Amino acid sequence: MEIDNLTPAELRVWRAFPRGESVNFRTADDEDTAEGADWGPERTVRAAVLRALLLSGPQEEGEIPALKLAGARISGTLDLRYGTCDHAVRLSHCHFAGVPQLYGARLRQLNLSNSVLPGLTAGATRVEGVLRLSDCVVRGPVRLGGAQIANALFMERARLIAQDPSEPVLQLNQMTTGDDLWAPGLEIDGEMRLNGANIAGSINMNEARLTCPGRHALDAETLTVEGDFLMRHAQVRGWIGLRGARVTGRLDLSYASLVNPGDTALRASSCTIGELWLRRGAPMQGALNLRRAQTEVLFLEPEAVPDEVLLNNLVYTTLTPHEPAERRLAMLERDRDGYVPHAYEQLTASYLRIGDDRAARLVQLAKQRRHRRTLPWYGRLWGHVQDATVGYGFRPLRACVWLLSLLAIGSVAYGLHHPRPLKPSEAPDFNPVFYTLDLLLPVISFGQESAFAPDDGYQTLSYALVISGWILATTVFAGVTRTVSRQ
Repeated sequence: MEIDNLTPAELRVWRAFPRGESVNFRTADDEDTAEGADWGPERTVRAAVLRALLLSGPQEEGEIPALKLAGARISGTLDLRYGTCDHAVRLSHCHFAGVPQLYGARLRQLNLSNSVLPGLTAGATRVEGVLRLSDCVVRGPVRLGGAQIANALFMERARLIAQDPSEPVLQLNQMTTGDDLWAPGLEIDGEMRLNGANIAGSINMNEARLTCPGRHALDAETLTVEGDFLMRHAQVRGWIGLRGARVTGRLDLSYASLVNPGDTALRASSCTIGELWLRRGAPMQGALNLRRAQTEVLFLEPEAVPDEVLLNNLVYTTLTPHEPAERRLAMLERDRDGYVPHAYEQLTASYLRIGDDRAARLVQLAKQRRHRRTLPWYGRLWGHVQDATVGYGFRPLRACVWLLSLLAIGSVAYGLHHPRPLKPSEAPDFNPVFYTLDLLLPVISFGQESAFAPDDGYQTLSYALVISGWILATTVFAGVTRTVSRQ
């Protein structure tokens, strides 16, 4: 490009480039970059001039070239596709008329902070340093799919607005970063896609606002995060999809608001997560799907649980905070799949790990009662008998109460009306207590039952005591067997 063809504004940028000097066209620190379309020629730079500088600009011996431009209106389209730029690029507070085309480019560093763009196409781009989109306003899709960023991607307080609802407004699928994805306060009107991305550091999306009602607000299937994934105080309208994702550290949704009524709000099935935090926020408006997920620590407050959950094959080592079993059981009752035995076993195991045997027994009792609803009528009937007598074996003292009550009834009845001896000359002295025990205990014999025979209504009472004894014995045996096999 001939220097004679440059405008005064472009000539100023051209001369500053070889020495890495900054050029600032801003008239005030608080000026609105969104009004950049009205800026005049005194602060307008053609994209073709910037392209020429970045690909083959002048250099001075002993100086480090760099493009440092602020407050300019960049006309045309900055096209660096498949190009290589060995210089730092900072285009802050700039207004772009066209969508920068950076597909396949190799850049040293790119800083577009506080700029306004109609979009950004930078798929498969390689950035040796950091990529900054901090405080940007982008009125179109940002395409960074497959980009390789050696350090961090900064998008704090950026605002992205979808023009075409059929296309994700932020495309970071298959992107890799050598450090963090730093985006607290990010605002997106449309879908954010992180499928298959690999983040070597952490993702910070605290206080982010993602709006895509009824659709993917955040699609992050098979995402890999080596650090934490933070979404504290985030507001999400739409659903978050994390199926198959791996977060080594903490997935923190504390104080977050997830709203997607009538569908799933958080789908984290088949995930592997170090710690999953769902706390201090309002209940999700939508279902919570944790099927087949694995996490070391599940920090789940009962108040944060939505009306519908899917927990089949969810595996966790620690469940915190410690809550009474009654408060945790309400969550299992909300499972869309109905009776899920695995969910009860996981909850039982978490209580046993911290030594809360009583809570573990309550969970197992609730499991049997829930299972009873799935049985045919005769199974339900027998289940009610087991529940009423010994609480399915988890309340063995109840059997003692029944036994003592029946023993008292029989002892009093037969003490007032002795049954006749079958062989008076051979019969032992009658003892109403041991006679009743002979009727109640199906295995042990004191020789009373075989020596005496009641008549009339007392014979009916003896039949009732024998049947009750067998029921008690069977239910106690079943409960003990269940307890021993579980341990």
